[in-house]
Amino acid sequence: MKEKILMVDDEKEITDLVCLYLENEGFTVYKYYASTEALKRIETEEMDLAVLDIMMPEVSGLELCQKIRENYNYPIIMLTAKGTEIDKINGLALGADDYITKPFLPLELVARVKAQLRRYKRYNPSRQENGEEVFVHKGLVLNLRTHECFLNEKQLSLTPTEFSILSILCRRKGEVVSSEELFHEIWKEEYYSKTNNTITVHIRHLREKMKDSFENPKYIKTVWGCGYKIED
Repeated sequence: MKEKILMVDDEKEITDLVCLYLENEGFTVYKYYASTEALKRIETEEMDLAVLDIMMPEVSGLELCQKIRENYNYPIIMLTAKGTEIDKINGLALGADDYITKPFLPLELVARVKAQLRRYKRYNPSRQENGEEVFVHKGLVLNLRTHECFLNEKQLSLTPTEFSILSILCRRKGEVVSSEELFHEIWKEEYYSKTNNTITVHIRHLREKMKDSFENPKYIKTVWGCGYKIED
């Protein structure tokens, strides 16, 4: 079955070009130039991935992202204008998994889409059957096969990126994992800059969901100048 991609951007030329590249890669693409039309599709059908432009009239990409996260955990890639760092942070905080800054090469977006889908398939049991692997730590239970996370017997709703970060830290429990290592393992060969705060935002969002203290963390500890760890 072809993966279904939702593409929403009011810049028709960009949308048509990106959709052509995605369709050439074998994806089924649902494209919309208006967010109000995309809302109807979001409410009636589950996609495999969404690409949302932040700056749109009427309903913004951030609002669409929030609407998707009310019911679905599939990956979301945000398109942002150059220099709008606050939009990137807001998108990540609302549950987006990645962002790409305009202008961009269509092949770069296609590569991001494929990377996100690989991770989603890896952790989603309805798309790939893996042997069960469960991590347990101080009331935290992480099941890689079912893509479920429980904390003190209450289920946490994590985005694919948040789940990936937590699973990496659990697999390497007792080790310090740098932001750069996390970034490369999640996004593979993509360029990393020390000014990139993507991982920091996701870690903060994870802590909020886990009600973990920054000053006295029970789960995710910051090792200043080095990275993050879950202590053994």
